[in-house]
Amino acid sequence: MNKFNKFYNNISEYYSNNIITNFSPSNGYRYRCEFGYYNNFYLMHKNDKKIYLETFENAASCIQELMPKILNQININQSVKEKLFQINFRSNVNDDVIVSLIYHKKIDKNLIEIIKDISKYLKINFILRSKNFSYSTESNYFVDYIHNDAFKIYQTDNCFFQPNKFILPKMINTVISLINNPKDLLELYCGVGTFTLPLSKVFIKILATENDRNSIKCLNKAIIDNNINNISNSRLSSNEVAELFMGKIFRRMGDINLSDYNFSHVLVDPPRSGLDDKTLGIIKNFKNIIYISCNPETYIDNIRSLKNHNVKYVELFDQFPNTNHLEIISLLSAK
Repeated sequence: MNKFNKFYNNISEYYSNNIITNFSPSNGYRYRCEFGYYNNFYLMHKNDKKIYLETFENAASCIQELMPKILNQININQSVKEKLFQINFRSNVNDDVIVSLIYHKKIDKNLIEIIKDISKYLKINFILRSKNFSYSTESNYFVDYIHNDAFKIYQTDNCFFQPNKFILPKMINTVISLINNPKDLLELYCGVGTFTLPLSKVFIKILATENDRNSIKCLNKAIIDNNINNISNSRLSSNEVAELFMGKIFRRMGDINLSDYNFSHVLVDPPRSGLDDKTLGIIKNFKNIIYISCNPETYIDNIRSLKNHNVKYVELFDQFPNTNHLEIISLLSAK
C-alpha cells in the first residue's frame, strides 16, 4: 500500500470527502540540502549504506550546478578539507545559494581567508561553523521572497524552512483559503514566519510563538522590513503556551497580554512528534484549528484526541516524492 492510500484509509473515519493531492516534480525541488563530507565526496546514508555524491538531482538546479564546483575547491585545498564533516546548502526563489561548512576543528584566520577567496570566485556566501564559532563571508541572514514576492523573509543557515520550492507556494495559498470570518490568530511553531507573514493580511492581529531563538530573530527582522504592525511574537515552546493559557507568567511575553486578543483560529505546525497532551488541551478550546502536519501517524493520533472537532477539510502535499514522507494541511472546526 502506498503512502497516499494508507492515509486515505486512516483518515476515512474522520473525513470522507475527496482529498486534493499536490504533487512535486521528482527532482530539482529541494531548497535545502544537507550532506556529510567523506573521502572527497558529499555523503548521504540510505538503508545503512553510504552513498557518495558529486551532485544531487533532488536539489534545486542552482545547488546542483554549484555542488561539483564547491567540491573541487574543497578537495584541492588541504586546509579546507581537513576535519570538514558537513556541507549544507540553501537556495531561494532568485537562485541565490548559501553554503555552510561545518568543522570538527578550530577555524583559524588562514581558513577564513581561503574561504573568502572561494566566496569571491564562486560569488556565493559561505558560513563557517565549528564548536561555539560562526563566521559568514557576507551575512548571517539569507533573504527569500514568498507569496508571489509580496513578503521578504529571512532564514539563518541552521533554522527550519520549508524545503520544497514547488510545494511551498501551494501550501501558503491553501492555508489562506481555509480561513473564514477571521478575527485574531494564535500560531504555534511559527518558525521564521512562512505562514505568519502572509496571514498578517488576513487576521486582525496575530500572536506567533516559537521556541527557536534564530527563527524568532528572523521573524522580527521580517516584521520590520515588511512594515507589518499586527504581529506580536514570543519565544515560547508549545508547552509554555499551554502554561501561559493556564495563567503562568512569562517575562518573555513582555507587554503582550492575552486578554487583548479575540482568537478565532489557532494554527499549529508541529515537528514529526506531533502535539503533546498539554498543547492538545489548549487548542481544543479554539473554534477553528488549522493543523499542518509532516507525519500522518501523529496527525491521526492527534485528531483522534480532538473529539469535539470535526475535520472540515484535508489537502495533501507530496514534498518528498518517492519517499514515505507526506505533508498534510487540514481545518478542524468545533462541533
